[in-house]
Amino acid sequence: MWVLTESITSRIKQLRRRRQWLIVSLLLLLITASAISMFLLSRSHKENPFNGLPHAYTYLETVSPENIQLYMMSLSPEDIKLRAAGTPLQQVIAYGINGGFFYGDALLSIAIMNDIPTNGVKKAYGSGWFNAKYARGTLVWDGASRSFSVQVVSSGEELNVTDREHYFAQGGISMNLKHEDLWEAAIAEEHLPYADEKRMRSGMLYDDNGKLWLIVTPTLSTAAEFRSALLQTVPAKGLEGIFLDGDGSSQMNADEIILPGDSRAVVQMIAVDGTK
Repeated sequence: MWVLTESITSRIKQLRRRRQWLIVSLLLLLITASAISMFLLSRSHKENPFNGLPHAYTYLETVSPENIQLYMMSLSPEDIKLRAAGTPLQQVIAYGINGGFFYGDALLSIAIMNDIPTNGVKKAYGSGWFNAKYARGTLVWDGASRSFSVQVVSSGEELNVTDREHYFAQGGISMNLKHEDLWEAAIAEEHLPYADEKRMRSGMLYDDNGKLWLIVTPTLSTAAEFRSALLQTVPAKGLEGIFLDGDGSSQMNADEIILPGDSRAVVQMIAVDGTK
């Protein structure tokens, strides 16, 4: 009887040890799996820092007959957010492209949302309330009337909108895509920098279907070549829009591609905001 009891006791101890070993093994397995998962997540984030952002745009690449490569993001105007940057765009965790002209940390193009300038306070120099020095083409989304326009203005006060609490205005240089007889005189009057030099370019367009197009080319091109490429390759009707800042400021953050320009810091960004 004593021998039998001892045997049962020994067996119970063995089962307990096996159970403890199994629990420890499962815990080690879970810890290892968790560590691998965190490593992969960290690696993925480093490779694509935009993981997890709302993807509120459609991406497209085209090449014009003159071999100008265009990278495009089309989206609803309700998903646009004009915001300050202050760094190269690839360091900003947001989709979008560069905005208007700047000098140092002063924004020299209008960039206003709901009557609030992007880079400071209303009517302050460099805030985005003014198109500095010249009246320039400014793409306006009137949210109340749900309509687009390009208005040649010098300041936010001059903007013609239905509701001052429901619009945005992005300054640049008029493209006059519907007016072949006007556009060259307009870019001269609005002082588009380096129009006849081959530079990287960027632009913001709208179409008859109520879509916005954010477009960057790293191909060195003149203003005329860039404008012609847009007319030939953007798959939309009734296009109109503006030239944005160019050369090394021509930058894009997309899930599909990052175009860094020359990696210079830009003051303002036209961002995709799909969080509404």
